[in-house]
This record gives sequence, structure tokens and C-alpha cells, in this order.
Amino acid sequence: MEFKQYPSYKKSGVEWLGGVPEHWVGSKFKYIFQEKQHTKNMNLPFGAISFGSVVYKEDKANLTDELKENYQEVLQGEFLVNPLNLNYDLKSLRTALSKIDVVVSSGYFVLKLKNNTFNKRYLEYLLYIFDIRKMKTLGAGIRQTLTFRDMAVCDVAIPSACEQTQIASFLDYETFRIDNLIAKQEKLIELLEEQRKSIISHAVTKGLNPNAPMKDSGVEWLGDVPEHWTVLKNRHIFNFSKGLSITKENLQESGIPCVSYGEVHSKFGFEFNPEINDMKFVSEEYLKTSKNCLLNSGDFIFADTSEDFEGSGNFSYLNSNSQVFAGYHTVIARLKSKQKPRFFAYIFDSNAHRKQIQTQVKGIKVFSITQGILKDIYSWLPPVHEQDLIVEYLDNECKKISLLKAKQIELIEKLKEYRSSIISHAVTGKIDVREFGA
Repeated sequence: MEFKQYPSYKKSGVEWLGGVPEHWVGSKFKYIFQEKQHTKNMNLPFGAISFGSVVYKEDKANLTDELKENYQEVLQGEFLVNPLNLNYDLKSLRTALSKIDVVVSSGYFVLKLKNNTFNKRYLEYLLYIFDIRKMKTLGAGIRQTLTFRDMAVCDVAIPSACEQTQIASFLDYETFRIDNLIAKQEKLIELLEEQRKSIISHAVTKGLNPNAPMKDSGVEWLGDVPEHWTVLKNRHIFNFSKGLSITKENLQESGIPCVSYGEVHSKFGFEFNPEINDMKFVSEEYLKTSKNCLLNSGDFIFADTSEDFEGSGNFSYLNSNSQVFAGYHTVIARLKSKQKPRFFAYIFDSNAHRKQIQTQVKGIKVFSITQGILKDIYSWLPPVHEQDLIVEYLDNECKKISLLKAKQIELIEKLKEYRSSIISHAVTGKIDVREFGA
């Protein structure tokens, strides 16, 4: 879509704004907003700011009335700002126009309009661009803590009330259209992931020969398997041990690579290689005291706790000959005989194995995956040559799906970049959208 520019521009004198339309009026945030005094409200639910939106807090386990005493209300139509730049990034988004009534941490600050001549939706878009372009340079201390005083003196350029409404309406339409496109791509990724899991589950439980005689495995989540396969508990296939008894404080920037439960859950997934993946390290002193926590090539590492039920059974396997330590909250599984580790990685990635684990784990907020649970879960063994064929097939199929997912992810990133760009161009006057919808 082609957009025209305004007839004439002037210098704003503000780096993040650049040139602005000649008729726009220079101002400061202190003439637009006022900081709302902390107001306690015991009748409202807990909330927080999350990626540019005010949301209800889902985890209510530790949200007590005593805690609520120290929280402040933010009401629909008020603006919420997170003063801490904890992630040092441009993705977290620290400002939001609240669409709900909640109480939030007193660490936030709440803004109200000084008068009703401003369009709140326009200001929401303006704050979004201010957030990603300017806010990261404001604040004091290691955490770059922002106050309203820091923000209040920042210069802005504001169009008329009518033009604010026109810009907001245009951006509402455009962002809705872009968000729908993004949602469709995300749905495609979900479908591709479901397809990947289905292909893996079928190949590792039924084999590649559709005419192979089958037998009842005797395992609820496994069902029938080829007659010549062996079904055994993991205790007969693997030796199990614990990772290092350390904490985050023991991690450093050099030494021996180390994988802890957090990386298993969120970073590595199916496999990892310290020559490729970015990793934390521990001191080489552990080579003297804890060699039993070193991983061998083909070893598996399970996270022994999960903060959500679906993550119970998350694992990764070492696809490298490099020295790597299993870190905190991990369980090591090492094959007892010469099987194909990658085949078992696909087994562990299947519903038939994971569902067995999930029927055994216990917990409410944190789910525990013990060595005892893993030992009593069933796996199944085709002959080694058949393991090779299944791995080759799954590697090829998963590669095709990964390439398709990568294309969708690339498209999503481009759509997100375009979304930010169109907001930036509209709220800073680089494009003239006054005729939109006319």
C-alpha cells in the first residue's frame, strides 16, 4: 500500500521523532499526562502488564489480600507504565492502555489524561513508539528504573484532536489486518507442529512397514507395536543419575559447558551441541569432583521439575563429543547397550512416552519428574538396523517441516516489523492518513 506524505514538514528537534508535519504542535508528556496517586482497591482482581497489554494475573496461588494491600488500582482508560527495563530489549513493551479494572504492583506507575481533548488510542500508539525508540535511554541505575519525572520532560509533537482520531482509526484498521495475518501464520505453525508430532508418534510406535504383524504392547499409551519389537521399562535400557548440585550462582562465562533444567525447557529442545548452541559454563574444578555428572555423546538430560504440566517429560540429548555437564534440576539417562540415541530421542518426543510420564508426575504449581518415575516408564526397541531406518525417515520428514516453519516464522517477523513501521510512520507524521475511510 502506498501512502502520501504531508504537504510540508518542520524539524522537531527530537531525534526519535524526526521531521513532523508543519501544523503539528510541540508539547511534552507533562502537558498530556498526570501521574495518578496510588489508590488501593481491595475489590479488584490482580493484574500486570504483559507485552503491551494490561492482563489479569493467572497464577493466583500467592496472591493474598495482604499482598493486595500494597497494590494500586489501574482502571479502564488509564495508562500503565512498567518503569523497569529488566530485559534490555525492545520486545517486552512497557506501556499499555488498560481495557480492564485491576490492581497492579506499586512498582508500576499509572497515568491519567490531563484533559479529554486527546484521543487515548492515538496516545497508546504514540507511547508504543516512544517505548521502543526512546524509553530504553531513560532511567537511572543498573536496571534503568524510569520515573514519570523522566518521561514528563520528553518532547512530542501532537496533531489536532480530529487528526488524532483519524490516525488512531487508520492504525486500528491496519493493525487488526496485520494481526489477523500473523494469527493465521501462527496457526499454520501450530498445525505443522501437530503434523510433526503425529509423524514421529506413528513412526516410532508402528514402524515403517505397514504390513508388519502387530502385538499388544500392554502399555496404555502405546497400544500395538510390531511383533518383533521388545517393550521394556527404562530401568532396563538406561542408567540414571543426577546433574550437578549447583545453583545459578555457580554458572560463569567460561569453563566447561553446562545444561540446566531451564535450557532443557526453553532453549534446546530435542538436541543440543555446545559447538553450535550458546551455553553457560561451570568451573573446570568440577572435572575433579563431579565427573559422574559429565554427559557422554548420546546421553539424555531430563528436567526434573516443570512449572507446567505440559512440560513434564521435557528433555534434550547431547549430539556432540564435547565435554558438557548436566546442571541443576536435571536427570541424566545413559543407554546401557549399543542402541541408537537419536531413535530414543524420537521416542522421548512422542506422545506415547510423554503421556506415561504425565500420568505419574505430582504437583500443583511445580511438577516433579523423578528418576523413579523415569525408570518405570516403558520404551520399546526395534532391531538396531530398523532404528537407523526410522531415524533417517524422521530426520528427513522433520527437516521438511522445519523448513516450512522457518518460512512462516520469517513471514511473521516481517509482518511484525511492518506493523511497527506503519505505527511509527503514522504517529510521527511521516505518512498522511487523514483521508483514510473518507
